Amino acid sequence: MRTTLDIEEDVLLAVKELARHEKTTAGKVISRLARQGLNGGTDKPRKMEYRNGIPILPSRGRIITNELIDRIREEEGI
Repeated sequence: MRTTLDIEEDVLLAVKELARHEKTTAGKVISRLARQGLNGGTDKPRKMEYRNGIPILPSRGRIITNELIDRIREEEGI
């Protein structure tokens, strides 16, 4: 699919260098890197797990408590 993106120059230069090294196109490199970023570092799509109809998000190594939520709400003025 074709689209127009505003990509910072240093990123575009790095992508073009990767594409040259891999003998592929910049578009394919960007798609692969974006997919890896969206799937937690892998090319394979992440299969979402659900509990009671709600998706279970991956752990980020931090326990979310009510106290933490209250502090964030206070900081954000919510």
